[in-house]
Amino acid sequence: MTAEFFDSVLSLIIRTSTDLPPDVRAAMKVAMEQEQGGTQSAQALTIIGQNIDQAADNEGAICQDTGMPTFEVKTPVGLNQIVLKQLIKDAIVEATTRGKLRSNSVDSISGENSGTNLGPGTPIIHFDQWENEDEIEVKLILKGGGCENVNAQYALPIELPHLGRADRTLEGVRKCILHAVWKAQGKGCGPGAVGVCIGGDRTSGYTHAKEQLFRTLDDINPDSRLAEIEASIMGEVNNLNIGTMGFGGRVSLIGCKIGALNRLPASFFVSVAYDCWAFRRLGVVIDAKTGAIKKWLYRDPLVPVVAMADQAGFQRTGREVLLRTPLTKEQVLDLKVGDVVLVSGRVYTGRDAVHAHLMNNDAPVDLGGSVIYHCGPVVMKEGDGWKITAAGPTTSIREEPYQAEIIRKFGVRAVIGKGGMGGQTLSGLQESGAVYLNAIGGAAQFYARTIERVEGVSLMEFGTPEAMWHLTVKDFPAIVTMDAHGNSLHKDIEQTSAKELAAMGS
Repeated sequence: MTAEFFDSVLSLIIRTSTDLPPDVRAAMKVAMEQEQGGTQSAQALTIIGQNIDQAADNEGAICQDTGMPTFEVKTPVGLNQIVLKQLIKDAIVEATTRGKLRSNSVDSISGENSGTNLGPGTPIIHFDQWENEDEIEVKLILKGGGCENVNAQYALPIELPHLGRADRTLEGVRKCILHAVWKAQGKGCGPGAVGVCIGGDRTSGYTHAKEQLFRTLDDINPDSRLAEIEASIMGEVNNLNIGTMGFGGRVSLIGCKIGALNRLPASFFVSVAYDCWAFRRLGVVIDAKTGAIKKWLYRDPLVPVVAMADQAGFQRTGREVLLRTPLTKEQVLDLKVGDVVLVSGRVYTGRDAVHAHLMNNDAPVDLGGSVIYHCGPVVMKEGDGWKITAAGPTTSIREEPYQAEIIRKFGVRAVIGKGGMGGQTLSGLQESGAVYLNAIGGAAQFYARTIERVEGVSLMEFGTPEAMWHLTVKDFPAIVTMDAHGNSLHKDIEQTSAKELAAMGS
């Protein structure tokens, strides 16, 4: 049973990381059909659809941030859970070695990456017993850091910006959910889905909210009161016009699932677990005696997967601006918000550790005229070199305390990321003559295919996701969302969606 159980869990991990479940595919297909052609959101959805297909076809990670592996396991009474836990950990290590998971487990004190996805608290495994003597149920969700960072928890009553007071009522709960989606904007890789818990304490509330994400998007809540709120949210939230990646558009949310726990009289929490469009959640039922998979949950392997995008995929319009690095200030000044660019040449990755390092140290390479890509890729050793197998953008707002100074200090001309940045960076772009380019969050397979070579790596002591990778890219597509003239699409969408939010609270 031991070897077979290991293989079954490994198959679950790989499939969850590389192939979206049918209910999520169907919801994203609807989103693609609803968005008006030619818009920025429509372009983004085309890339997303193509990326979903590429990941499934090549068994590659859908998103380079393969998230915090969270398992929900039901076992027969008397089965040794200690053994199962170790086998699950062993499968996590193997999936990481194969490049199906990015090494994401970081020591919170030293900052050291374990490289194996193991460490205190990683992975998360919740065991429960059931009276089924013959089967083990294992469910897995991979929820990345970008969407994890836009989770929200409210203690009611509370005064919410644009919505007014949210009382300890179901109407107050509705306002909290709307506010959480609005606040996420493009940082959580919309269109997303939310799991919500009403009540509990601060810890159990978040746990139960995340558990709601194990429900299918097309189910109906058995509690009619909660079903009514879910329908109400889905009926109005897309009127916020936040859209895909926060570019503006008709679809901001593909699912809302709500649960409730009893609470203390003094506390009334509303906990919101936001998940991105790369909604990676699958499960298996395993034979308790042999360890073999008896059936898959959420998907039927005998049903063919329908392609998300047509054969053409992302299409050029002829209006794209071709950029080759190193960039000049004159090139950057010619760009304006809304321009689609195709970047070719040398690009350097840089996430949290790199930005913090550059604030007090010289750069390991000449960054004059360069492009910094907010990306923590999935990297595999290939002979004497390296291969990038997944390389989508990470959420840029984390670098807000550093970005303007690094642009000024090193002469950086462009930053690529997702979700936009704040006022400090916007001023820095204008002062230094630089630009922010928004890539499509989660599209890790699509962007990996634009990388021609890995030329080298610096600061490897930070671990592979946080190192500075020297990449040569060709025709890397992105949208100018913050230009060198003080304009920001993110700021505009936030302001216009705030007006829509206020109308929903009245």
